[in-house]
Amino acid sequence: MTSAFTSANVGPATRNEPGRAAAFFAGRLEFQTDVSDVRAGLLDAAPGFVLIDTRSRAAWEQGHIPGAVHLPTAEIPARAGELLDPATPVVTYCWGPGCNGSTRAALALALAGYSVKEMIGGVEYWVREGLPLRTRAGEVVADADPLTVPVAAIDCGC
Repeated sequence: MTSAFTSANVGPATRNEPGRAAAFFAGRLEFQTDVSDVRAGLLDAAPGFVLIDTRSRAAWEQGHIPGAVHLPTAEIPARAGELLDPATPVVTYCWGPGCNGSTRAALALALAGYSVKEMIGGVEYWVREGLPLRTRAGEVVADADPLTVPVAAIDCGC
């Protein structure tokens, strides 16, 4: 069996219906946020959301985003009610783009009745953008990766 999708009919030069494209991208923005927006929110006195690290205890202890709450995906059914206010939006993160742990956690939280977004890029892109990570040794900041963020600017201007 061959696929109906080839580079000839799904490549960059193929046209799509603008209304469907707008709905698709609006949907992504409704359910995803990025590292830069999360950082800006966490700097506010009242961020308006709770950031959830969905990784294991070992991963959390290795390093996590300051201000995050540790709630591994497997513990959401048992512990979300004691840690989270259903009226406050939740943002999940995991390791990075190669991990779907934050997606699974976001699904579990949505099914439990929470308003939830996923932070794309995860802790990997948090670190790559030169943002602080809390470790056993205290807060550490790596140099910004010029492949992910302009190193001489406050933000990317997106």
